[in-house]
Amino acid sequence: MKYWFLTSLLISSLLFSQENKETSEIEVSFLHGNVMAHSEDLHHLVTGHPDGFLISWSRKTFGAKEWQQAYNFPDYGTYFMFQDYKNEFIGKSYSVGFHYNFYFFKRHLQFKLAQGISLVSDPYDRVTNSKNRAFGTRIQANINLGLNYKRDYLFDNFGVNAGLLFTHNSNGRTKSPNSGINTYLLQVGLNYNFDEIKERQRDTVPSVQTYKEPLRYIMVFRTGINESSIIRNGQEPFYHLSFYVDKRVGRKSAFQVGTELFLTNSFKNFIDYRAVAFPEKNVDPNTDYKRVGIMIGHELFINKLSIETQIGYYVYQPFDHDIAIYDRLGLKYYFTKNIFANAALKTHLFKAEALEFGFGVRL
Repeated sequence: MKYWFLTSLLISSLLFSQENKETSEIEVSFLHGNVMAHSEDLHHLVTGHPDGFLISWSRKTFGAKEWQQAYNFPDYGTYFMFQDYKNEFIGKSYSVGFHYNFYFFKRHLQFKLAQGISLVSDPYDRVTNSKNRAFGTRIQANINLGLNYKRDYLFDNFGVNAGLLFTHNSNGRTKSPNSGINTYLLQVGLNYNFDEIKERQRDTVPSVQTYKEPLRYIMVFRTGINESSIIRNGQEPFYHLSFYVDKRVGRKSAFQVGTELFLTNSFKNFIDYRAVAFPEKNVDPNTDYKRVGIMIGHELFINKLSIETQIGYYVYQPFDHDIAIYDRLGLKYYFTKNIFANAALKTHLFKAEALEFGFGVRL
């Protein structure tokens, strides 16, 4: 989880370095919904309807920076979220982190993107809580996606919002078990603006800057620790190497294609375990644990921060355990035009494999 904390520090340095030409808002929403039973390990944990609340503090932008106008004057800020899963084994979670709010349709439709960390009340314990296969550690990564209808200044400085929120808590399999919890929730809330209505004005002078670029070559090294799906089989380091090209086609987007090498030591240990524990499956303990994938992706540029989504396919995977398709969702922070740090969650659909932290160059 230290990787997500480092990412949060990068985001916070970005958030609070903005010029003081913005206003503030606080929003309180009440949550009620369901747990997605995406794994057989979760069926006995889905016994009630989770509820909770979300408190967000936001800075509202007015175009002091170029990226603010490019993204229709988004909000950014921090949040605290509480969820009671209504199950004695998984208990409750307390989440903090950072968010962006993006607006559409005359600023009445709000899309929320948030990332942080969670503290869970009842993680797995071999003796006292062996039925909790969702949370193998007390600290989890937290990702939230929301879509709201919002009206500001409806009653003086008070406004209302209502919509849907999807949340994900997982430790990225830094320690097993780690089925993780996904919830989808209805949210209804009130917001209060600390300042009077302020008009947003776009720069009417056309920009002469072009963002289209020739092909760029990217090399990325990612690492961290994870554990196989065998509980307490031991945490091991992994090393993931990516080589790809991208083509930036405008202010916001670049498309990617490339190849990756995965050296995951916990995967090697898993092969050894299967060979010994299940001799009837005829698993060769000398099976190569290395994997090679090809991937395509997209990078969404905001400012120094960007959001990266990728999907890949293993073209070399001698030990066929996970499905051949993998995906990645991550953040990149550019220290310079060519050097960046990143943090990402690599999964096989809803099954997390690793929390990756790394650095790379874009040439």
